[in-house]
Amino acid sequence: MKIFAADTSAKSASVALVENGVIKGEYFINTMLTHSETLMPMVDLLFKSVRVQPKDIDCFAVNCGPGSFTGLRIGIAAVKGMTFAFDKPCAAVSTLESMAYNLTAENAVVCAVMDARCSQVYNALFDISGNEPLRLCEDRALQIDQLISELRNIDKRIILVGDGANLCFERMSQELENIELSNENVRYQRASSTAFAAEKLFEKGEILTSSQLMPRYLRLPQAQRELLAKKSLNNK
Repeated sequence: MKIFAADTSAKSASVALVENGVIKGEYFINTMLTHSETLMPMVDLLFKSVRVQPKDIDCFAVNCGPGSFTGLRIGIAAVKGMTFAFDKPCAAVSTLESMAYNLTAENAVVCAVMDARCSQVYNALFDISGNEPLRLCEDRALQIDQLISELRNIDKRIILVGDGANLCFERMSQELENIELSNENVRYQRASSTAFAAEKLFEKGEILTSSQLMPRYLRLPQAQRELLAKKSLNNK
């Protein structure tokens, strides 16, 4: 089975093609360029490099959230377009869960954290004791102090991944002895891990059509939050 996957959920962007559990090709970039500039050239280069046509893909996958509001829309729009054009199924992967697939060789609890600003993180916890991450909680947005309180109840090694890992490690390492910072090469979301997560969804029959694929935000966009706050003040 051939799975194409894309990630544009944060500052980095990547695309990958995984066939029967083997990474056939992957491109990763972490620059100041926008995803609208980098994504489609990478997609084109990937298909040319692995000599596979988009029509030969069995499932298209994308990290659908949480993450950057604009970034998510770019990646999802690209995958929606390809699935519609070639009449293929797609898989909506949790950004946080995809990062847990970076560390399947570990025996630990993976704490995936993305910086949500205002001392908050997008977070989910996964137990790694086999080849597949076991989800311990749903994706959520919470204060870092709340997360620290929850992690105190875990005796196992805890490994931080995600663009909020450095921020959290600075805070948590002073209070938690079992907290670790993941290595740089496995710290951020990668499309190959998105593909591995999508493969599990495909096996379970949890696939979508192009029209069903939508972003999964854990918070309202900042502009909407500011508007609601302004309305609330005006109503007092």
